[in-house]
Amino acid sequence: MELFFKEIKNCNTIEGSKKILYKIVKPSIMVKEAVEFAIKAHDGVMRKSGEPYSTHPILVAAITAYISENDEMIAAALLHDVVEDTSITTQELTDKFGKTVSHLVEGMTKISDIKEEEFIYTESNKKLITSAMSFRKMLLASIEDVNVLVIKLCDRVHNMLTLSSHNKDAQLRIAEETLVVYAPIAHKLGISKLKNHLEDLSFYYIFPKEYTKIDDYINAERQNLQLKLNNFIETTKDLMHQNGIDWESFEIFGRVKHYYSIHLKMQRKGVSIEEVLDLLAVRIILKDEITCYKVLGLLHINYSPLIARFKDYIAIPKDNGYQTIHSTVFNDNAIIEAQIRTNKMNDLAEFGVASHWKYKNTIKVDDTVHNNISLDWIKSMQYTKDSPEEFYELAKYDLFSEDISVYSPRGELYTLPRDSVALDFAYAIHSEIGDRASGTLVNKVKSSLLTILKNGDIVNISTDKEPRLRCSWIDTVKTSKAKDAIRTRCKSNLKECDRVTAYNILSTLFDNKTIDIKEIVSDLNIKNMMDRVPNELQVYQNIINRFANYLGHKKVRVWELFKKGYKVPMIKKIDHFNFYTNKSIDSVNFDYCCHPKLNDSIVAFYDSKKVVIHHKLCKEAYKQMKNYNRMLFVSWNSTKSYKYKLIISLQNQQGVLVDLLKKLLDLNLNILAIQLGITNSENAEYCRIEVESHEINIDTLKQKISQKFKLIEISSLKDAYNN
Repeated sequence: MELFFKEIKNCNTIEGSKKILYKIVKPSIMVKEAVEFAIKAHDGVMRKSGEPYSTHPILVAAITAYISENDEMIAAALLHDVVEDTSITTQELTDKFGKTVSHLVEGMTKISDIKEEEFIYTESNKKLITSAMSFRKMLLASIEDVNVLVIKLCDRVHNMLTLSSHNKDAQLRIAEETLVVYAPIAHKLGISKLKNHLEDLSFYYIFPKEYTKIDDYINAERQNLQLKLNNFIETTKDLMHQNGIDWESFEIFGRVKHYYSIHLKMQRKGVSIEEVLDLLAVRIILKDEITCYKVLGLLHINYSPLIARFKDYIAIPKDNGYQTIHSTVFNDNAIIEAQIRTNKMNDLAEFGVASHWKYKNTIKVDDTVHNNISLDWIKSMQYTKDSPEEFYELAKYDLFSEDISVYSPRGELYTLPRDSVALDFAYAIHSEIGDRASGTLVNKVKSSLLTILKNGDIVNISTDKEPRLRCSWIDTVKTSKAKDAIRTRCKSNLKECDRVTAYNILSTLFDNKTIDIKEIVSDLNIKNMMDRVPNELQVYQNIINRFANYLGHKKVRVWELFKKGYKVPMIKKIDHFNFYTNKSIDSVNFDYCCHPKLNDSIVAFYDSKKVVIHHKLCKEAYKQMKNYNRMLFVSWNSTKSYKYKLIISLQNQQGVLVDLLKKLLDLNLNILAIQLGITNSENAEYCRIEVESHEINIDTLKQKISQKFKLIEISSLKDAYNN
């Protein structure tokens, strides 16, 4: 399609535009008549670039024909400006071309008639609101037929291809509007052919320096990238043929990903173009779904897959009907994304909703069968007329910023990092709101406080009278304010829990009241050590010894602590636990109020030779602690290790490997295997490392490693699909 768009961009004559159109589609009588009608209607009118105006509708019709070979669609594209710009009426079009064509042209005219508010540049915080209003009005104006949107997108593509004739201010305004308003429509309708070009054309004008950097790199590396693609494609073809898939039954195409998607990856990961992993992609087109899964198996058996990037949209299609298997694999020193789909799926992926009537010869005005995917979505927009921000949320796509903008119910704007959750928003309002947050409405829908927010969301936070503790959520929130607030409160709470637990453990050990234990602790001046007792066995043992020395020299009532029958504590290993106690233990069980996982922080309550294990942050456990219930020192008895595969980005510099190994050692990771030299450029390399860790929680390990390295991927070797 690149050559097709290049030809359109360079065309500036009526005859040349007609030639392009007729090369795409064999002209019917209706199409020929519409061409001549448009030329006559716009006779004498010139575009800003100097060519006859009628070249524009003819080339828009050519783009439309590329998407849909339907005569009515093409005729409507040819005539889309005649009612707006000339004296021709809708009735005249109905009489000459039929009701369907005039209906489509009328829909295009309605969009043009909307007096949109002035589009505001990126620098303004009002950009999203204004874009939402524009987006909403345009969609509601075209609600009667999704085909109108398709023609409008083709119209916008040609306008972007010829944008160089405008001044810089107009270029920026139109490009921003295209990226924020029109590209999301193409995305929602599933027309990737148009979406990708709209994004790249907009990217060129909005961020020219960033575009040039990517363009220069791709051009410099073009031969190298093509060789990598060629190698992968030929190897894969041989694999497929050797495994019973006929040469004639499949096609494989390779490409470098489009520039705007590369830019987004660079922004999200904070990396340079040299460090972007998957610049290359191949598309494998097959005859049926079963063969798609067979090819997936061949790829995963013969290449090393990056499982975290595996997506099966055949089993679970996207909401716009998109179906494809995505898998990213290593091949020698290249990382390539493979998209596996059938011919029918490929049509849907390329042309989206338009694929449903691409080869039909007629469209009825009241025919909605082929529009099901999109019309349901568009019609739902009518129920959100009171909120342009909420309306915009339902259809927006990635914008060109790492930050997102969300709103309070009163319309106050808050800027948050990408992937922030509702709790981040609560803390952004005020620390007390974050501490006491109990629930949220996102766009008037009841949601979790861990709901990931998107641009334009309206967030309403409900609160309790008392603060809530959410220590396990610290890795989910994104803002430093939320993380610091949660960390501070949880540290304080854990310290208090540990302090109370320590007194209860010593009270149980010496068979005495907690008040007596507190008296000795005060006399020994060791209050500042008490929060360490439940977590550090050596500290606990040290305090027991100090108690014994103290009791040996003090002839006071605390002698009662050394009652007859007192036994020296020892380590008792029972199931998954170590207990350091002098008490007999018959059974160890979990309570039902909490569900601690291996290596979580835990506490142990003791009653009648029975031990009950709780998560340390369990509310029921806290109540029992405060009631001075008997407790034991407990730790996990687990020497089990877990194996993980890491993909880490390294700069090609002297000493970097030594530094890598040292930092892995600091993280208590045992290196099982390491593969170097996975090169992506002259400046960046990737190494694949297999490590062993006692950490069972992959997210916790990921956070620790990411603080020291540019971690590209982490996956469990035990169950690579469950990472």
